[in-house]
Amino acid sequence: MLYVFTFSMGLVAGSVCVFLVLAVKRIRLNEQKSKQDAQGKNIRETLQATKTKKQELEQQAAQLQVQQKEIDARVVSYTELQQENAIIKRDLQNIDVDLRKVQLDRELQRKTQETLDQRSNDLGGRYLKENIKWIGSSLTTNNFVASNQRLQKVIERCRGIGFDVSAKEEASLLADLKEEYEKIVRAAFEREEQNRIKTQIREEQRLEREIERELKQLDRERAAIQAALDKALAEAEDQHSEEIERLKAKLAEAEEKSQRAISRAQMTKSGHVYIISNIGSFGEGVFKIGMTRRLEPRDRVRELSCASVPFPFDVHMMISSDNAPALENSLHKAMHKTRVNKANPRKEFFKTDIDAICQVVEENHGEVQYVADPEALEYRQSLTISDEDLEFVESVYDAMDEENETVAEDE
Repeated sequence: MLYVFTFSMGLVAGSVCVFLVLAVKRIRLNEQKSKQDAQGKNIRETLQATKTKKQELEQQAAQLQVQQKEIDARVVSYTELQQENAIIKRDLQNIDVDLRKVQLDRELQRKTQETLDQRSNDLGGRYLKENIKWIGSSLTTNNFVASNQRLQKVIERCRGIGFDVSAKEEASLLADLKEEYEKIVRAAFEREEQNRIKTQIREEQRLEREIERELKQLDRERAAIQAALDKALAEAEDQHSEEIERLKAKLAEAEEKSQRAISRAQMTKSGHVYIISNIGSFGEGVFKIGMTRRLEPRDRVRELSCASVPFPFDVHMMISSDNAPALENSLHKAMHKTRVNKANPRKEFFKTDIDAICQVVEENHGEVQYVADPEALEYRQSLTISDEDLEFVESVYDAMDEENETVAEDE
């Protein structure tokens, strides 16, 4: 029993020991298993990272292979480099030849252009000088504005063809034109004054000669008749006789003839019929038909162009006639329906055309020369004149007026 008990106790103790040993081993196995699980997890993560890294390395390797292929494709062999260098040298030689040719062509073109520029400058200078000379020779007291505009157009044409006219040179040319215009205006004033004086002197001399001839003839006739009358009175011894009465009547008749001759000389019909217009004052197609007995008929036109109208008249016809009043009357009658002022026939303005007037003149006088288109220079210049030119023209005339006033005061 003891043996059994001992055996049982040994068995229980052994079982306990075995249980304890197994428990310890189980704990150790669990710990090892946990460690192995953790290691397995780490291994799996490491494998995954390795796999990812491998993929990245494969991609980089693929890219490197592509880049290597590109680099290999770009690699040029020494032979190819030699061939390419030979081609480049040949191209450079050709370029050098072409460049030298271009330089030679450019130099030739430059010389040709210089020659052309020289010729152009010569022609431009000659053209400018000829036009300045022509404008100066055609300059009058009435066409300064037109001449100034013509000179500016010439300068513009010169610049258009490449002939350079500097602003300073242009100003000098315009100043010379103004100076020349001042001289012409001054000379015109002097000529007009001289002509006026000469005309006045000639008219006075002509009247004096006519009066002197008439008086001499009258004196001779009177002296002859008076001598005959004195002789008859002396022979009649203060007695009435028919001879004395006849001589007295003859003396009276001679005086009457002299008076009639003087009257006929004073009432001569010879003169000029003029047809004039003034489009600046009356418009297009308005003509004045009048007559004058003056020796210089254009003096009458200048008189009509005085301060009463803004612009001077233009002469279309100036007809010399032995019977100027009859010709004027014929023209007035033929044109009476075209009178501007139908209420006053003494007004000599007609709304018609120059051809109609010319036809009437030819019917009553014969063929005559006429000017169809009026010049109307001052009117046309007034439409285009600049403020600068207007001030200059006024200053020139003001200077002439001041000089004339000074001369008049000195006289």
